[in-house]
Amino acid sequence: MPVPIQSLSRIVGALCWLVAGCTAQAAEEPVQIVALGDSLTAGPGLEASKTFPVRLESALRARGHAVTVVDAGVSGDTSRDGLARLDWSVGAEADAVIVELGANDALRGTDPDITRTALDAILARLADRGLPVVLAGMLAPPNLGADYATAFNPIYPELADKYGVVLYPFFLDGVAGDSRYNLKDGMHPNAEGVDIIVERILPTVEAVLARVDESR
Repeated sequence: MPVPIQSLSRIVGALCWLVAGCTAQAAEEPVQIVALGDSLTAGPGLEASKTFPVRLESALRARGHAVTVVDAGVSGDTSRDGLARLDWSVGAEADAVIVELGANDALRGTDPDITRTALDAILARLADRGLPVVLAGMLAPPNLGADYATAFNPIYPELADKYGVVLYPFFLDGVAGDSRYNLKDGMHPNAEGVDIIVERILPTVEAVLARVDESR
């Protein structure tokens, strides 16, 4: 039995409305950034509202970005620990990743080749998943000597170049070594220190968000 033209028009109109609604909903879906890191991400000694992932999400939203920042920081983690938990820490919902690992490697004087291998594997797996990445760099502590720094410090820029990820050269830029911006242990940023890190890393994270928008 033929369907009246008026009914067809209503059906087509309803379908168009549904498609438009779904498209708009997809466009409004927040970008999920996973901060894969160690205690510098997790923020021990800080109120939850003052940790790096929370403050970064707040700063990005204030600049008009619809984002959620997932705290995947585990205190004490080395780069190899981050690699071991990568698949469950960075879930299928992730749209981008901040890799902040290596500080504990340097503090323990880990062979830089071990750190490089682990970070290389992390970036390779994220590349296979097509996820844009901010690689947050770390610098070797001065007390480990020039030879260690010569081997450790280039890891981050070289891997960023290899995988074409966005590099933030030093996660603790503006904070390291300044007692005003660190907890009493002298290693972990206090709330003011976290805000400085967020302010400085913000343009780099926005560059990765632009990549996410392009892929969408």
